[in-house]
Formats: sequence, C-alpha cells, structure tokens
Amino acid sequence: MQIEISASKRAMQGTGASRRLRRTGRVPGILYGGAEPPTRIELDHNELYQQARKEAFHASVIMLNLDGEKQRVLLRAINMHPYKLEVQHVDFQRVLADQKIHMKVPLHFVNAEVSPAVKVTGAVINHVMNEVDISCLPADLPEFITVDLAQITIGHSIHVKELQYPNGVAPVLYRGENPVVASASMPKAAPVEEEVVAAEEVVPASQVPAAKQQPEKPEAVAPEKVEKPAKGEKGKKE
Repeated sequence: MQIEISASKRAMQGTGASRRLRRTGRVPGILYGGAEPPTRIELDHNELYQQARKEAFHASVIMLNLDGEKQRVLLRAINMHPYKLEVQHVDFQRVLADQKIHMKVPLHFVNAEVSPAVKVTGAVINHVMNEVDISCLPADLPEFITVDLAQITIGHSIHVKELQYPNGVAPVLYRGENPVVASASMPKAAPVEEEVVAAEEVVPASQVPAAKQQPEKPEAVAPEKVEKPAKGEKGKKE
C-alpha cells in the first residue's frame, strides 16, 4: 500500500518563523537529495502526526505531493517535542528508482511459542535487535524483515546473516560482522524469601550460656557500738 502525504513549499525560515508556523498547525520541514537543491516545505501537523504513528511510514518509500507534484521520498528524521505529542520538524530525502538506498527496517519476531526453547525447556527469547540496516533499490524496500524463531533451541542464537531477505535486499554489514538478532536462555531463578517466624523461638535453659560471674562484694560490717563513759566517771582509774 502506497503511503501519500501532502506538503507545500514555504518561504519563511528561521526559529521565529518556524515557531509562528507551528502555532497555525503546520510543521516545518526540509526536502533534499537527488539532483535538485534542498527545498523548505511545510505540512499539516495532524496529517503528519497520524502517519508518523504507523510503522510503515518510517520504513517505506513515501509519495510526497508537493504543491501537486508527486515525488518518491524517504523519511529521514522526525523531531518531536520533549514532552508534548507534537511534531517539531521533519526531513525527507528524494529517492531515485535506479539508485540503491540504505534503510533501517523493523524486525518482526514470529513462532517463538512453538520453538523447542520455549515449548520444551521454558526458555526466554531475548530480542537483541529490533531493526536491521539493509540495502536495496527503492522498489524492493520491504516494510519489515521476519525473524522465524520456530527452530531456536536453548543456548542458540540467530544472527543477521541467517535471516531470510526478499529478492534484491541485503543486510549492511561492516568488517565481516554478524551481530546477534535473538537468543534463547533460561530465566534467572527468583530468590526464595525466608519465612518470617512470628513467634519467638523458645531456647532450652540448658542451651542458654552462663552469665559471666561477677566478683561478690564484701558485706558491709557495721561499726561496733562504743559505750560512752558515764557522767562522773571521767578520769576515774579502774
């Protein structure tokens, strides 16, 4: 299905002009590539936002209707507001039918639930990559690449070169690399929580360590009562 979006040329440029344009519900953009010079364009925000929500819009050749003139383009960049659902700027690149393009396309993972890794051993499938860089002519550009996990086993990985690509499509690899796309591994065991004992454990008296003996304090001795001599006997010799 061909995706088509409308745009028009814009004369205004600069930060202030772009801000005023956004307040009117329009999005500033740029169209470049091919034999023609870069062209400043503007698009309807709502139409662009709805198209940008589709996966195919990011990995397909798009028909751009620029003031009634249709041309094939690729979406190269789309800038969103930091916290609002608002498109700030968009970049499109012209494509020529006889020139190959490099494009990142999404990966679709299928048949994981029937694979020996999941069905027999209860493994977890790890998606290491979510998209792959490919090279092809614009007419051969696929919307996605399928990753068939039906035969994956525990400890096994699927690499980029093992994927099935449509005719005319090849992965873009550098220096003989062959990165992992998906792997199967056993899930980590969850830690077992120890049961909390509500009641205190009763320890037998025989197991209670003897308390350190403290030296006994000597008992205080009351001083002897000394009888005072009777009155008149003072100085009397016995």
